[in-house]
Amino acid sequence: MKTIAGLGDLRGKRVLVRSDLNVPLDGDKNITDDGRIRASVPTIKALAEAGARVVVCAHLGRPKGAPEDKYSLAPVVGRMSELLGQKVAFATDTVGESTQAVVAGLADGDVALLENIRFNAGETSKDEGERAAFAAQLAALADAYVSDGFGVVHRKQASVYDIAQRLPSAMGGLVAKEVG
Repeated sequence: MKTIAGLGDLRGKRVLVRSDLNVPLDGDKNITDDGRIRASVPTIKALAEAGARVVVCAHLGRPKGAPEDKYSLAPVVGRMSELLGQKVAFATDTVGESTQAVVAGLADGDVALLENIRFNAGETSKDEGERAAFAAQLAALADAYVSDGFGVVHRKQASVYDIAQRLPSAMGGLVAKEVG
């Protein structure tokens, strides 16, 4: 698998990044350990600095293919913004109206985070057609894909496996570090 450099000039291109943001939260939805967000920042920052329009997707917990408030990635947005030193836009769905609007509104160097990818049943479906349909919706959001969620690279899921077959793909810095 190639590295981000192998994707060429990313200026103005939409890049979907699969990150591992499965952080622990306390009962008040406060992040108790931001290590996974910190580990994702170098790849996201590198893409933004290259002028990409960065669309981050990730999961939190084990929702059953539908939105569950306790598994929302909303608490991650603020911390990610702090660590990146720039505002991160938040889409309140995975591929719907909110995502469409947020992605359309990105400028070069901007970053957006989609709501928990596992809120969509297509993400973890055992039905290849359902998973492929969701992957096609994700692929429509981007021009390239970067795999940077080392904890999920082995999973046959729409945002990990299926998407990589639909877009020019590369491994992010975190994955490269782990496999290198």
